[in-house]
Amino acid sequence: MTPFTTLTGIAAPLPVTNIDTDKILAGRYLKTITRAGLGRHLFSTLRENPDFILNRMPWSSARILIALDNFGCGSSREHAPWALLDFGIRCVIAPSIADIFYNNCFKNGILPIALPRAQIDILMDLAKNPESAGMTVDLPSQTITTVAGPIGFSVEVTRKQNLLAGMDDIANTLEFSREIEKFETLRDRVTPWVPHIAPARLRSK
Repeated sequence: MTPFTTLTGIAAPLPVTNIDTDKILAGRYLKTITRAGLGRHLFSTLRENPDFILNRMPWSSARILIALDNFGCGSSREHAPWALLDFGIRCVIAPSIADIFYNNCFKNGILPIALPRAQIDILMDLAKNPESAGMTVDLPSQTITTVAGPIGFSVEVTRKQNLLAGMDDIANTLEFSREIEKFETLRDRVTPWVPHIAPARLRSK
């Protein structure tokens, strides 16, 4: 996973509530087993309108998305953050973000930020203007820098450390490879029959 430290880019305003994961990436695009190419299907229904924000410059190159309440609600499909990431968006900012989508963002190198509505309104207004849409999200200092000044945000310490290091759940588990190997060696010595139970059951099926 690519580390997240400082992100500078265009912020795209999406002043819509309850954007669900099907709206982010429609179900017909879930058949793929790879992440590459999903960005072209991001918000596919909304992008049928040529005036949709991500169809217009400079927002067609957006790296930050400013949205409204309950962003990412709906199904738990991890393809939704995959599509955002493939498009180039690595930060989603909204008053509230659905729990499963919020967790999936961290697992894929996207920084989700929840801010009070008053601050979202400020960012939204700035993002609507091409001259003020450029922003910098600095994870180490936990600040969003805009032409109107900085805005602070909070993030859980462990998740922050994982993003900074580019560590997903698998990478975190592999950090304990030696301990896992020691455990398995001890288990095989004390209960030598255990490793053979599951394969035997699989063969019986």
